[in-house]
Amino acid sequence: MIDIIDLRKNFGTLKVLKGITTTINEGEKVAIIGPSGSGKSTFLRCLNCMEDPTSGAIIFNGVDISDMKVDINVHRRYMGMVFQQFNLFNNKTVIGNIMLAPVHIGVHDLRTKKFKNFFVRIRNSFTKNKKPLYEINTSVAKIKEEAKQNAMRLLKRIGLEEKANDYPSTLSGGQKQRIAIIRALAMNPKVMLFDEPTSALDPEMVGEVLDLIKQLVDEGMTMVIVTHEMGFAREVATRVMFMDDGKIIEENTPAELFSNPQNPRTKEFLSKVL
Repeated sequence: MIDIIDLRKNFGTLKVLKGITTTINEGEKVAIIGPSGSGKSTFLRCLNCMEDPTSGAIIFNGVDISDMKVDINVHRRYMGMVFQQFNLFNNKTVIGNIMLAPVHIGVHDLRTKKFKNFFVRIRNSFTKNKKPLYEINTSVAKIKEEAKQNAMRLLKRIGLEEKANDYPSTLSGGQKQRIAIIRALAMNPKVMLFDEPTSALDPEMVGEVLDLIKQLVDEGMTMVIVTHEMGFAREVATRVMFMDDGKIIEENTPAELFSNPQNPRTKEFLSKVL
C-alpha cells in the first residue's frame, strides 16, 4: 500500500530522517517506537506530505506522493491523520468539525464536474464526436445532509452523539481525541496515521482512546501509529519499528522485538521503558 524508498528529511543543516526504506502493507498495524527526537513524528508527517521530503519517494497506491507535481489533496482523502493535540477547530461545533472535510471535498468535486460539463457542452457543440457529460447525481444540500448523517453515526459509535452541538472547549481530552479520530474516519480512509494519540491525555483518559483504536484494529484498518505505549504496541501491532537518529534501527513482530531485540540500541531503549 505504501512503499517508502530512501526517505530523507533535512531542516536546514539538521538531518532528521536519514534514508528510511520500508513498506506498509494493506491491513498491517505498524507501531513506531523510539526515543524523543528520533524522527518518528517527522516520518509520519512526511507520509501525509505535511512535510515535504528532502529526497526519496513515498509510493501510495502506485503514485509517488512526494512528487511536487502530484495533487496531494486527492491522496490525503484516503489517508487519515490524528495528532497529539487533537487539532479540532474551536470555533466549530463537534458535528461541524466532523462534517467539514467531507462537505468541502464533496462540494469541490460537484463544482469541478459542473465546470467540466460546461466545457464539454461547448466542445460538443462544435464537434461531431459527442463527449459524454460527467454524471451528477447529487447537490450541495444532499452532500451536507449525507455528511451530517454520517457524522451522527460516528458520534453514536463512540457514545458522544449528545455532544454534537457542543464546542470542543467544553470536552475532556479523551472526548476530543476520540472525536479527532472519527473526524478522520468520516473521510473513509484506507490508512490511518496516529502521532502519539495519547501523549496529551490524563492517564485515566488514555484507555478510552486506545479502546477506539483497538476497534479499528479489529475491523482491519491499515494503520501506522507512533506511540510510547509499549503494552499497546505489543498488543495490537503486527510489526514494530524501532527508530533512532533518523533511521529504522530494527523492525520485527512485537513478540520478537520486545522479547528478543537484536540491536544493542534497541536493547538499551527497551531496558529503560519496559
